Amino acid sequence: MSSSDSIRMEKLCYSIGGRQILKDFDFHLERGVNRTILGVSGAGKTTILKLLLGLLEPDSGKVFIGNLCITGLPEANFMQQRKRIAIVFQGGALFDSMTVGENVGYRLFEEGRLSQDDIEKTVLEKLRFVGVEAALNLYPAELSGGMKKRVAIARALAADPDYIFFDEPTTGLDPIGVYNICNLMQRLQAEGKTTLMVTHDLATAFATSQRFTFLHKARMLFEGSEREMNSSRIPEVLEFLKPTDRSLFI
Repeated sequence: MSSSDSIRMEKLCYSIGGRQILKDFDFHLERGVNRTILGVSGAGKTTILKLLLGLLEPDSGKVFIGNLCITGLPEANFMQQRKRIAIVFQGGALFDSMTVGENVGYRLFEEGRLSQDDIEKTVLEKLRFVGVEAALNLYPAELSGGMKKRVAIARALAADPDYIFFDEPTTGLDPIGVYNICNLMQRLQAEGKTTLMVTHDLATAFATSQRFTFLHKARMLFEGSEREMNSSRIPEVLEFLKPTDRSLFI
């Protein structure tokens, strides 16, 4: 796999308010390998996504999208590369003043490359893929939590990215909603999309990913497959998989 088919961090350090979030962190997301970053709440998982997108600037180290190092570059200099990536935020992050259809087509309208008819066809196609085409003219306030997340996935798909980042996609959903999101992620992967998810939901992680990164106290403690993780003897990993009354994280 060439470096042009990956997103990565090299020796990255990041802190906020004097608290170290990441220290000498190396990370590699290869195209075609679906990965989950695991860790307790507040461990810095979402921060990794923001750093990979160039939304945050590291204290030191480098972030690459393909062959391009985006660290220190003005946003305008890596916008084209960043279009290879879409993100589904934890709360969906839909625009309340826009309809579902307008939300999904927003980026396409902004880019101005497609005709109105082509954008409308794309919007319907993506809404149909996630099973909410009937919500086309509704507003976010009229949707359930699960529907909002499916609309957010449709919006991410509209620009045909190579990579899709998911930030805690099943938080707050009932079992049916969780099943639907997992099913959608599996279908995306079958269509050739590479997914990166951050979560503390083990069931969702194991249902949708092949590789796992475990983040603890600013460092990567584990990287490997589900089988390797379940057989790991690292105390922090064991505690995360099967918490006890003497939790290491209290």
